[in-house]
Amino acid sequence: MPEASTVDLEPVGFSGDQAEIRAGAPGGEAGARAEALDDRIAARAGLPGGGAASLPVPPSFEALRSAVLKGGPALDPGRPGVRVLVLVALAATIVGGIYAWWSRPQPEPLAPPPPISGPSPAGAADTARPRPSPGSEVTVHVTGKVREPGVVSLPQGSRVTDAVRAAGGVRKGAALGPLNLARRLIDGEQIVVGSPAHAAPAVPSATGPSAVDPAAVLDLNAATPEQLEQLPGVGEVLARRIAEYRDSHGGFQRVEQLRDVSGIGDRKYADIKDKVRV
Repeated sequence: MPEASTVDLEPVGFSGDQAEIRAGAPGGEAGARAEALDDRIAARAGLPGGGAASLPVPPSFEALRSAVLKGGPALDPGRPGVRVLVLVALAATIVGGIYAWWSRPQPEPLAPPPPISGPSPAGAADTARPRPSPGSEVTVHVTGKVREPGVVSLPQGSRVTDAVRAAGGVRKGAALGPLNLARRLIDGEQIVVGSPAHAAPAVPSATGPSAVDPAAVLDLNAATPEQLEQLPGVGEVLARRIAEYRDSHGGFQRVEQLRDVSGIGDRKYADIKDKVRV
């Protein structure tokens, strides 16, 4: 039987004192464990005592034997492991900072001030719109053959045609008659559309007899400004003044009050006194 070669049971990958410490020195606890392991291996293999130490040992078995005697490899993260731990710690720090930033208390927004009570925009527009002064418009009563008879207010300087238009216009088929549509309006007058009452009364000529027919004499308290314009020497402006004086004084009490109207002197009064009555 050929003689088997012997090898030293020195742990693979260690040398010197490290191998002695890993494998255990003779007489120590590690040495006792190694001898007991050799004896068990020899007994199972049917070798004489101490034969396990002289058997050729494969490298893989030697590595297993060293691991058993050592009690497992020591935990050594190494340089790559340290880098991983540093990266994990850095990521945790960043995540914690972001969470703390978003979790900080937010300032409460201030409530808007309550609305100031006041007039509505429409009311403000009404107050801002300049109102016409009492003398900047005229109010007249339009009646007769119009679609919407009633009282209308128009700007100062408006004419009869404007008043008729404001009352809806003339009814279909109605005749205006002698109504002067171009005449300027006088505040407070009445305009009758389609009535012969607006026809100018017959006024005797200056060359006629001095006696005047009572039926042709104008009633100062009932005549319209248009009728007053038919008096001699009375134009549109003077007729309006006579009507305004009548309205402001509650009517004429006597014919002599015409002297109080601005624009009527002694001569003009003498021309019209016999053509009017109260």
